[in-house]
Amino acid sequence: MTDLREGAITQILPLPQPNLDNQEFYEATRRGELRFQRCARCGTWRHYPRPACPECHSREYGWELSTGQGRVYSWTIVYGPTLPAFQDDVPYNVVDVLMEEGVHFQSQVLDCQPEEIREGMPVEAIFVPVDDDITLVKFRRNRDA
Repeated sequence: MTDLREGAITQILPLPQPNLDNQEFYEATRRGELRFQRCARCGTWRHYPRPACPECHSREYGWELSTGQGRVYSWTIVYGPTLPAFQDDVPYNVVDVLMEEGVHFQSQVLDCQPEEIREGMPVEAIFVPVDDDITLVKFRRNRDA
């Protein structure tokens, strides 16, 4: 797919596709809420959204509000784009954030130079609308933590 912006042809960024498992997640992000599935039987939090608990295999769950707080668990800096759509963004970071609820969430830390990212760095979720249906969850440093 291509998009014409300012007379140049550029790639459209690939976006997540809501489905039966993750639709409620994206509805929540549009409202500025980060919600994760939580098993109604054993209480296990989970992300990525899926129909059954990875611990007890129950299909009973709810969507509970996250604190939006976490710490950088791991990260990488991308110097060569994985897709042409990301060419203008290199270098960019990809982080694995360990959320307070115990789930891992992969995204980016915005407004942060690559050399400033550290293991254990406190971050908080922010919401970046990209179209009428999709609001992405990104992170920023939490200087208050």
